[in-house]
Amino acid sequence: MNYYLGVDAGGSKTHCLLVNAKGETLGRGASGNGNHQTDPRNAGRNIASACNQALREAGLSVHDITHAFFGLAGADREADYRILRPMIAELNFPDHSIACDTMIAMRAGSEHPYGAVIISGTGFNAAARNRAGEELQYGGFGFLFGDGQGSGRDLANFAFRSAVRAWDRRGKSTLLTDLVLQASGFATVPQMLDAVLDGEYIPPLELAKLMFEAAEQGDEVAISILVEQGVELGNAASALIVRLGMEQEEFNVVLGGSILSKVRTDIMRDAIKRRITLTAPRATITQITMDPVAGAVLSAMDRNGQEISPQVKHNLSQISFSDLKGEVQ
Repeated sequence: MNYYLGVDAGGSKTHCLLVNAKGETLGRGASGNGNHQTDPRNAGRNIASACNQALREAGLSVHDITHAFFGLAGADREADYRILRPMIAELNFPDHSIACDTMIAMRAGSEHPYGAVIISGTGFNAAARNRAGEELQYGGFGFLFGDGQGSGRDLANFAFRSAVRAWDRRGKSTLLTDLVLQASGFATVPQMLDAVLDGEYIPPLELAKLMFEAAEQGDEVAISILVEQGVELGNAASALIVRLGMEQEEFNVVLGGSILSKVRTDIMRDAIKRRITLTAPRATITQITMDPVAGAVLSAMDRNGQEISPQVKHNLSQISFSDLKGEVQ
């Protein structure tokens, strides 16, 4: 019997899932921060803890695992892999792979082992893998490094900025002025500006949702910003698609993160689709359909050459970690 282990290690939590060849859960593990960029030793301990929990529950050892796949936040550059390779090697899985956690999110929403993914939550990332297994990623480093906009942080800033510009007449009138004032608790824009300039108030991430509220009410400023940001997100994925020679391929472009998966309006998603279609007309836009750690397990199965049956996907789609508190190291 083949056994597969997948890990999703992020900045706030680490999940591990161990399954058999049918995708049936044999063991789970949960722990804390698994991002080596914040604390390499702590990240290594948390990843090890999650794996050990899953192995204990399944009654298996590392030598029983056919393939282990690690989706790791912060696996961005070769400098990161020089830290991560020995860290993961210390776990003693005979056959294992490492990738950025963005790639397991792609696999969690894709029909194929290859494709593209756009993640927009607090931050932003895009990544792609072609049929040959070549991978590229883009984003997450900030405006100075060529990143565009489209993240929750960016949209929150745009909401605040639009309210200010409407008040001082540099920009168009917008519902965002009143919405931002209500959310911030200030009576006037000058009061809000003074608080920011004096360091007493920082526009919170929650302002991002106001952009969608205003757009749903037909606000021209909010709609134009969401369209612009959607195009920029689509542009990021399109650049990767071109660099990997995928323009004429059929594949999924997976959308994930709270901005793209939880909002009600399709304005940004439609803008992304229009931009992607210009570059890759045969690509299909999808959304993440299961927990990202299931994408790590599917990636482990891919590396072993196992065919992914509908039953395997069904079993993996039922995975939940809501009942696990986790062992934070």
